[in-house]
Amino acid sequence: MSYTRKLAFSVMMSAIGVVLSPMYIPMGPTKAYPFQHMINAITGVALGPWWAALVATLTGVIRNLLGVGTIFAFPGGIPGALVVGFTYKLIKRDVAALSEPLGTSLGAVISATIVAPAYGKAMPSVLGITNQALLFILFWLVSCVPGSLIGYIVIKLLKARGILKPELAEA
Repeated sequence: MSYTRKLAFSVMMSAIGVVLSPMYIPMGPTKAYPFQHMINAITGVALGPWWAALVATLTGVIRNLLGVGTIFAFPGGIPGALVVGFTYKLIKRDVAALSEPLGTSLGAVISATIVAPAYGKAMPSVLGITNQALLFILFWLVSCVPGSLIGYIVIKLLKARGILKPELAEA
């Protein structure tokens, strides 16, 4: 895929992420966006790790500029995109899309240990659980597991219709 096509696909996926922003799950000081995880899964497989991370970053920046996002968009989205992209490069199978929750869990730990304390934000105690990293992971799994599953299904549909070519992440 040419640089121009990758750029156009990236911009389109960022726009879709922004348009779907009203559909989020409020989780303590964060907003969980299942469709961002879908976008991460699709772009990680279609474009590779760096382009997928760029899409997650761009989407987070636009959401924050519009006032519909939070600072947690960055540690919550970028690691998931990177993990999917690197996993796809390693195994060359669409099932790599389902690795997105691993990256998001890493982002949850970063959020709990670095971002939340810096901004004076914390997850509330839930069912007696007060460990912030565990709460971020549990809360974000509610978003990233269905999001990555939807992304996997979308990848399969796009490939079946010839819209998404297997060689996109190769170039």
